[in-house]
Amino acid sequence: MRVTDAIEIAESELEERFVRASGPGGQNVNKVSTAVELRFDLRANTSIPDYARDKLKRLAGRRLTLEGIIVIQADRFRSQEQNRADARSRLIELIETSLERPKLRIKTKPSRGAREERIKAKTVRGRVKKMRSQKVDFD
Repeated sequence: MRVTDAIEIAESELEERFVRASGPGGQNVNKVSTAVELRFDLRANTSIPDYARDKLKRLAGRRLTLEGIIVIQADRFRSQEQNRADARSRLIELIETSLERPKLRIKTKPSRGAREERIKAKTVRGRVKKMRSQKVDFD
């Protein structure tokens, strides 16, 4: 299963279990195991870079087991084949999201005008507060 040009997941790294799905489907839901449980062993995989592996662990959240296996359950559709494709596409989407590197922030300083504007605003605000605190006697 190809994720990107550089990353490919071998079929041996994926394990699919078919279970009975809940929800609508009539008698079909009681007879046929259409829901798919896709298991991907993240610890055994070597094609995903380390920086993406750490991010993938965070993104997986509850779907990541203590053994390092990502479990994706798909039961959106009534057919097994559609649920298989759905589970695989969700895994690919998760891996692609983990590969995105955060945009580096370039530190900047406030301009001279912005600093002067801030000081001016503080002065004005201070004057307003000072006026409020002074008692005025009207004799």
